Amino acid sequence: MTTETTYNALFICTGNSARSILAEGILNALGQGRFHAYSAGSHPKGEVHPLALATLERMGLPGTSYRSKSWDEFVAPGAPVFDFIFTVCDNAAAEVCPVWPGKPVSAHWGVPDPAAVEGSEVQQRMAFMDAALVLKRRIELFLSLPLARLDAMSLQRELRDIGQK
Repeated sequence: MTTETTYNALFICTGNSARSILAEGILNALGQGRFHAYSAGSHPKGEVHPLALATLERMGLPGTSYRSKSWDEFVAPGAPVFDFIFTVCDNAAAEVCPVWPGKPVSAHWGVPDPAAVEGSEVQQRMAFMDAALVLKRRIELFLSLPLARLDAMSLQRELRDIGQK
């Protein structure tokens, strides 16, 4: 009998209303139980952007049970210990992050903010789908890595390289 490790991943963005929510939903779906994804913000907006939820649904993923929350929840006693931390916006990458227990591997996977797009509803929906597709591709590359066989430095390099794609 083979026991696979379940990895915890946290996606961080400043507002935790769009990109980090999309990444959380995509990894939870594509990770097929091998991963438990979470999302948080340094300064959460307090609500998830409706187009983030609509985009997840358009991708055939659940569009409910998400909430905008502070990363403070994940440094409190009893919080999950993370194996991976990803920043998905430039603002969060430049901020001083909490000290995460367990020394997770981290990478910056910056994606343009779809919530900042002004224009028609069609243009806004396209921006959210574009962000989701970039994140999906990066997550697919991440999932293809032989995690159990990579040392921490190699894994760090691979995750950094994925963020450039």
